[in-house]
Amino acid sequence: MRLVEIRLLDGPNIYALEPMVKLEVAIGRPQTWRGDRVPAGRALIHLAAAVPASEWPPEIGRIVGWVRRLQADVQAARQTEDGGERRAQEAAPRAEGAAPRAEGAARHAEEAASRHPGQRRFAAAVAVHRSADPGHWIVSIAWRGAEPAHAIAEAAFELSLRGIPPERTARISPTDARFVARIAKRIAAARPTPPNLVTDADRRIPIVSISGTNGKSTVTRLITHILVLAGRHVGTTTSDGVLVDGRIIESGDWTGPGGAARILARSDLDVAVLETARGGILLRGVGYESNDASVLTNISSDHLDLQGIHTLPELAEVKAVIARITKPDGWVVLNADDPLVASIARRVRANVAFFSLTDGGPGAPAILRRHLERGGRAHLLRRGSIVEVEGATRTEITAVTEIPIAIGGIARYNVANALAAAGGARAMGATIADVARGLRDFRPNAERSPGRLNLFRVGTRIVIVDFAHNEAGLEAVLSVAEGIAAGAAARTAPITAIIGTAGDRPDDSLRAIGRAAGEHAQRVAIKETPHYLRGRARESIVDELRIGLAEAGVASGDVPVYPSETAALQAELTTAIPGDPGRPGSVRIIVLMTHEEREEVFRLIERLGGRPIDVVTELTTLLPRLQERPRR
Repeated sequence: MRLVEIRLLDGPNIYALEPMVKLEVAIGRPQTWRGDRVPAGRALIHLAAAVPASEWPPEIGRIVGWVRRLQADVQAARQTEDGGERRAQEAAPRAEGAAPRAEGAARHAEEAASRHPGQRRFAAAVAVHRSADPGHWIVSIAWRGAEPAHAIAEAAFELSLRGIPPERTARISPTDARFVARIAKRIAAARPTPPNLVTDADRRIPIVSISGTNGKSTVTRLITHILVLAGRHVGTTTSDGVLVDGRIIESGDWTGPGGAARILARSDLDVAVLETARGGILLRGVGYESNDASVLTNISSDHLDLQGIHTLPELAEVKAVIARITKPDGWVVLNADDPLVASIARRVRANVAFFSLTDGGPGAPAILRRHLERGGRAHLLRRGSIVEVEGATRTEITAVTEIPIAIGGIARYNVANALAAAGGARAMGATIADVARGLRDFRPNAERSPGRLNLFRVGTRIVIVDFAHNEAGLEAVLSVAEGIAAGAAARTAPITAIIGTAGDRPDDSLRAIGRAAGEHAQRVAIKETPHYLRGRARESIVDELRIGLAEAGVASGDVPVYPSETAALQAELTTAIPGDPGRPGSVRIIVLMTHEEREEVFRLIERLGGRPIDVVTELTTLLPRLQERPRR
C-alpha cells in the first residue's frame, strides 16, 4: 500500500458538498489507466458513490476503522475539555460579577465553536470511493479543522500500513501501543484551523457559477455584460482575471476558490458571476457553500489523465458540483444537446432550465421534449431566433443575426453560448429586454472577449485569434473559418491552421487536435508553447500533433514548426499556399490557437497594419450571402 496524497478540500467537492479530507492510497502493483474515454456498463465509475464495506480491501477497512476511532477520541477529549470549563464557570461566585448561568453557557458555546471551528456545522463522516486509477482508493473524511483532519488521515494510513488493528479490544504489542500513544498525542496537539470557505451566512450577494469544457469564459462574460447593462454592479472571475463591471482589475487565472473569495469579500457589488474550473474543484473544492444559479456549457475531451480524471463521465461529475450546490429555489441551466450535461438534471435540487440549438420539436433530445411537456423553462433556437419557452409562453429574445458573436449564425457554438447566457442571466433576474440588449451589444473583440474569436484584417488576410485548446474548440473555430472562407470574395478562400497547446494533454487529445486541423485546413503549421510544456518534452508535443495530422493525410514534411505564436503568425501571413493564387485582393483565412503570447500577437497584428474586424458593421462583407437579408 502506497500513500498517493492527503488533500484538504475546503469546500464542496466531488465526494461531498462540504469540506472533506481526501486520503488516496494505492494497493498492489502500479498500473497505468487504459480504457475508453466514454466507458459503459461496469467500466463506468461514479466517483462520488460510496463503496460498501463488503467490497473494501483489508487495508482500507483498517484505515476507516482508525479514522473513526481517532475521531471519537478527539471528540471525547473536546467534550471533557468543554465540560471542565463549563463546571468551572458554574462554580464561579456571582458576587465576583460572573454572568448568569444562561449567558455563560451561550458564551461558552461561542468560545468552543471558535476553538473547534466546523465541529457543529459539519457532521462526522467517513466514506470510501473508487478511483478510476487501477488499484487506487479514496477515503473521504469529514472536516475537523485543518491540522487535526490532516493528522488523523496521516495517522490512519500509518497505523493501517503497520497492520495495527483499530479495535479497542485488540491485543497489540507494547511497541505498537507506544506508537499509538505517540499518534494520539500528535493529534491532540493539533490546533484546528477553519476551512477557507465562504458560507451562506458570510456572503451578501447572489452567485451564478459557470463551468464546462468550452465556452465557459464567453458565457461568463456575456452574463456579466447583460447584468451590467441592466444596471447591476457585477464582480466576475474568469481565466483572464478578476473583473468589476466588465473591467479587469487583476489579471491571471482566477477560476478557483481564491478568485471567488476576492469577489465575495467586496462590499460594492450586487452580484457575482464566477467561472469555475475543474482544477479548483479537484484540488481545493468550490470556494463557497452554495450558489443561486449555475450554468454548464458542455463536456468534451480536455485536461484528462490529470488528478485521476480519465473519462468524460468523470469530468462531467467534477463539473456537476456547481449544479449540485445550487439552492433549491435557484436555477441550474443545462445543455440539453450534451447527454452528459443533460443527465445532471436528475441529481440537482434546484429548478432546471435547458438550452438547445434545436427548436424543441420532434428532432430535439428526449429529455428536453419531456421537460417542455411538463411546462419547464428552456432557451431554444427557433426560426433563426433565440426564444424562451416556459409552459405555454414563447417569447422571442433576439434574432441570431443580431448577435455579434454568432457571426451571422456560422459560429454555432457561440449561438449555444448565447442561449446558455440567456438562461443564466434570466436566472439572476434579468428581463427578456435586458438579455436581448446585452446579446446585441456584446462584441467578440480583444477588449470585451480577449482571445475568443477575435477577428482581424491584415491586408487581404483574415486572422482569427482564439484560445481554442482542445479538439472541440479547434473544430468550432475552424467551422467559423470555413463559413467565412465560403463567402470571401464570392469564392472559397484557403485556410491555414496554426496549432499547438499545453503539454499536459494526453496523447490522444494532442493527436485529435492535429487530425481536426488536417481535416479542415488547406495548410497547417505547428507553434510551440515553451511556457506550457507542463512536464512534457517539446518534441513529444510536436510528434503527437504530427501523428494526428498524418491520420488526416497531411505529410509531416508539409508542416512547418515555429518556436512561438508570434513567429508562426508573422511567417504564415506571407507564405503562399495551394489554393491561394497570390493575386491582389486574394483572400486567405489564418486561424491561430493562442495561449501564451496573446498580447504579443495583438501587438504584432497592429504593427503589421492590421485592424480588428467589427462584425456588426462588416458582417455582409465577411458573409456576402447575408447582403439580401433585412437588418433590424
